[in-house]
Amino acid sequence: MATRAEQLQRVFLLYEEAHEHAPASAREACEWGVNNGILELPKIDRYDLLANEMARALREQYETDSKGRRYRVNHAVRVTRHGVQMTFWAVMGFAPRRHMQMAFTQRRNQIIGDCVQLKTDVDVYNDANEDEAPIQLVLDFTDDVAERECWEEAA
Repeated sequence: MATRAEQLQRVFLLYEEAHEHAPASAREACEWGVNNGILELPKIDRYDLLANEMARALREQYETDSKGRRYRVNHAVRVTRHGVQMTFWAVMGFAPRRHMQMAFTQRRNQIIGDCVQLKTDVDVYNDANEDEAPIQLVLDFTDDVAERECWEEAA
């Protein structure tokens, strides 16, 4: 049996094929899938919906410190207990050091994973399009980070 992700991927592929491979939004593909009887609208757990909204709001909460630096207030740590993944949030000024260290490590690992996948995607695209100039990818962000810090100081 296909996972939910595999089902949704299949619907997007069918939508894309039916629309001559034009780029499309996920919402367009979902509406098409529902209208064509391939997908059913999910039954909503209102607490899950509310918790997802809260998590999004927590991620978006920033404050400015006494040096004028804009920082994220709330930090999440994902843990698995008894086979169930849970996310615990804490406010930076009150969170135990261990929580913050785990949060920062997990965010860094997400960035590394994104970079590895981006490099693979670029390499595959370049290999499949050898008749064109390869798309260049720079993964050293040292100068980018320094430049952004300068922009934020100037603002």
